[in-house]
Formats: sequence, C-alpha cells, structure tokens
Amino acid sequence: MLSQRLQAVADLVGETWVVADVGTDHGYIPVFLVSSGKAKRAIAMDVNEGPLARAKEHIRQSGLQAQIEARLSDGLAALQPKEAQAIVIAGMGGALMARILADGRKVARTAKRLVLQPQSELYFFRRFLLEEGYRIVEEDMVYEDGKFYSMMAVETVSPGMQANMGEMTDTELAYGPLLLAGNHPVLKQYLLRQREQKQKILENLRKNARQDASERKMQLTKELAEIEEILEHDS
Repeated sequence: MLSQRLQAVADLVGETWVVADVGTDHGYIPVFLVSSGKAKRAIAMDVNEGPLARAKEHIRQSGLQAQIEARLSDGLAALQPKEAQAIVIAGMGGALMARILADGRKVARTAKRLVLQPQSELYFFRRFLLEEGYRIVEEDMVYEDGKFYSMMAVETVSPGMQANMGEMTDTELAYGPLLLAGNHPVLKQYLLRQREQKQKILENLRKNARQDASERKMQLTKELAEIEEILEHDS
C-alpha cells in the first residue's frame, strides 16, 4: 500500500504503456502501477546502488522482474528518447529536478506525460517548467505526517503553441494555477498555516526594534495580503 503522497503521484500517471521512475528508492510506484495494470512495463531508476538494491528486492518479492527493469542512472541518463511514455520524478528538491529535466531534455520531451513532485522551490520550479515549454495539466496536494506536498502532471507544448500559453502570475507560480482554480481544500489548509507562520514572524520582527528588517517586513506584509486575497476569493 502506497503512502498518501505516493498514491497521489501514482494517480496522476493514469494509464500508460511504459513508465520510468527517476529516484525510485524502494520502487513503490513502479510496482504499484504495474501490479494494478495501469502500466504494462516500468523502468525503476536511481543514482545510488543502495536504493536500487532495495527496489530490486521489492520487485522480486512482487514477482514482477519480467515487467520492471531496475537501472542505475543519474537522472534520465540511462533512459532513451521515446522509451517511456510517462516519467515520474518525485521526492526531490525543485532545483535538482530542474537540473535532471534540463540535462535530460532530449529524453524528457519525448514522454507524453511527466509527473513531478518537488519538495521545495515550487515558485522557481513552476517558472522553469513554463520556460521549458511544459504545460501543467493536473495538480494535486496532500497533507501527510505534518507536511504539505504538491504534485503536478505536465505535458510538452509544441513550439507553435508556446506563444499562446501566456504567463503564470506570481500567485500561480507560488501556489499552483490549477490548485487555485479548483479551490483545492488542502491548499486552503496550507494557506491558513502559512498565514499563521508569517504573522508570527512579522510580529517578532516588529517587537525587535534593534533589528533593521524593513525589507523583510515589507515582503511579509505583501505575502500576507496575497494569502488573504486568495482566502477571501475561496470563501
């Protein structure tokens, strides 16, 4: 049984022929997708021997050695163009995921769908996707073990369509255009948590008169106003 986070990631994959899981760790997602019939085959990849060995053992225990191949790979280096119709990259920092996609651009752009779950730097990562010519087609968000996780499915946009995509606003880059459009309930929980934390930081900065933090105060005030605007729109 998958964790709530990994289940949400797997659900975004949908049905596909071959799925490649980058940074597979124990191989949970490939095993789930193949055993449930959502994927015919899978390629479980990891940069480190330890996690790959754990994935191989999980695959063996599941009796899926004929359908799931384990490969040692730095990012997408061991994957060929068009070899996988879906690519999953989950549980890494946004900057690392951006590097993997940039380094493996020729491979990534041949997949029909990428399912991505960055752990950090979401604003930066969504901007990177936009600049790379990807379109976010689905988004989800879960709260598990005291943490919030955002995940998204993206598709490559042809050069002719990129000019018509437009820009995402700063708010959409920060919180997710489809999460905002759908008034996602977990996003609302996240915003309420963020408001509380930012209010506390701002209050502490105002109390500490010896510290010159005018720029930080202005930034926090702006972020709080943005959160209030989203929450008012959702109510």
